Amino acid sequence: MKIFLIGMPGSGKTTLGKGLSAHLMVDFIDLDVEIENSEQKSIPEIFNQQGEDHFRMVESRLLREWASGTRSFIMATGGGAPCFFNGMETINKSGLSIFLDVPISELIERVKMNQERPLLQSMDEFALKEKLQSLRDQRLTCYQQAGLIVENYSLESVLKKIKAIG
Repeated sequence: MKIFLIGMPGSGKTTLGKGLSAHLMVDFIDLDVEIENSEQKSIPEIFNQQGEDHFRMVESRLLREWASGTRSFIMATGGGAPCFFNGMETINKSGLSIFLDVPISELIERVKMNQERPLLQSMDEFALKEKLQSLRDQRLTCYQQAGLIVENYSLESVLKKIKAIG
């Protein structure tokens, strides 16, 4: 079983992924951590030193490597991973994709607490809202290709939906 959690920055992919991993007894993989390990740099360092294009290529390569393996896992993808280099197609061919659809107002509150997000650093609340809305508008068509779309979710509700799918 391979489950890919997709959604906007701050949508809860990592938090939900860790909970699902514990309940389903499979490994949790954070794609951003895999990128940092591969590059031996933090995500902000990669963006600052090599740019977003380099980051997206590494992200895509690692996503394809994990997706093509035989190991079961729950993966928190980066917010953009499904939307570049046919990421969503790769995800949907190899496992279950779950789009965590969270309102912009809630994303703002969550993102404000984490300054490790390179595309959202050093913004006031108005600029942050504009940026998140723009990212959502760009990515929504991609995200909506997910096998499962959840809003107002909880760990328990997502577990029930996964078990219902089989």
